[in-house]
Amino acid sequence: MNILSIDLKSFFASCECIARGLDPFSTPLVVANPNQGGGAITLAVTPYLKKQGVPSRGRIFEIPKNIKYQIVAPRMNYYVAMSKKVISIYLQYVAKEDLHVYSIDECFLDVTHYLKLYKKTDYELAEEILKEITKQTGLTATCGIGPNILLAKIAMDIEAKKEKNGIAKWTEEDIEKKLWKITPLSKMWSIGPRMEKRLNALGIYSVGDLALTNRNFLKDKFGVMGDELWLHANGIDNSVIAKLDKHPKEKSFSNSQVLFKDYDGNNVKIIIEEMVDIVTKRIRLANKQTQIVGLSIGYSRTYGGGFYRILKLDNPTQDTKLILDTCYLLFDRYYSNKPIRMVGVSLGGLRDKTDRQLNLFTDYEEEDKEEKKEKVIDEITHKYGKNSILRASSLLSDSTIKDRNKKRGGHSE
Repeated sequence: MNILSIDLKSFFASCECIARGLDPFSTPLVVANPNQGGGAITLAVTPYLKKQGVPSRGRIFEIPKNIKYQIVAPRMNYYVAMSKKVISIYLQYVAKEDLHVYSIDECFLDVTHYLKLYKKTDYELAEEILKEITKQTGLTATCGIGPNILLAKIAMDIEAKKEKNGIAKWTEEDIEKKLWKITPLSKMWSIGPRMEKRLNALGIYSVGDLALTNRNFLKDKFGVMGDELWLHANGIDNSVIAKLDKHPKEKSFSNSQVLFKDYDGNNVKIIIEEMVDIVTKRIRLANKQTQIVGLSIGYSRTYGGGFYRILKLDNPTQDTKLILDTCYLLFDRYYSNKPIRMVGVSLGGLRDKTDRQLNLFTDYEEEDKEEKKEKVIDEITHKYGKNSILRASSLLSDSTIKDRNKKRGGHSE
């Protein structure tokens, strides 16, 4: 395959410069809420300020006093409109099914079947697309090229941004030479700071360390996700862009909520726990088991974006603890330390709870005890109200479950 991963450079700040007829590479401009003073979060800074050492994400008061700059308020509608212009350029080169919009400023293009048509190499086609983006919008883009989505994305993140023309191509030969050299682990796409800490605790500090770790050990430690971590560390990614946005139309149980304040990586776990409790109770009442666990996180409006990731379990289950641990794994791997305003949990791949699929490594006596305990809890909450039994964490101020239960007909204690 020939995959392009294209990112719009300093997108929000560049959009604001273009609107003002300014050059992002020579203009000290910051996108932030000017009414929040020195504590305002910087949503973006121009490439000019990045060269001065100003980070893209930070606080206004952290910008060195000797640097003069202009603050402008974010305009999300304008950024969305600019993003759509760029997407329309991509669609001049590839069909819709060969384009995957990853975020407001980033897309993947599968150009495998277009190279003969355009009589160009993937590198030459990338050059043409990047020039067209600048010509039509004024924006500057960088591009990573690879034989799969993973290597294209990492080539873009690690190397393309340093190249003069903004393009870097990685092949399978670069897996050991470049991919394995990446450290700290959070520089690797799809490994967040929280997952990095968990891997560091196991003595894994670079992508090479991860690639050379026993595959079965990682799977025992992290389940199916451990296997995926090993595959990615070895440059293996079998994702196909044409299938990324295709969701099977099957019955699933899900629950989501919009939060009324910003949550972070610590207090949001209370919300995830409560939502897992809700959906696992539903599948038990329906006498179903799940094999696909999904977690959706939406960031605050000032940042936009978020993620939705699923994990397929080895065996179907209705065990609350296992489903919760799976959600935590997804969260730790993909969360990028931004304020959270939406959480969703979904359970798919449903099947009737009938015969048990035996596994030599499962403690069925303990599993039966847990199942009986959850059944008793379901019976009590059904009889005496949803607030009759709650987790201890549900008494904390960040919890929302008591109020939500009351609105849905739960009884107060």
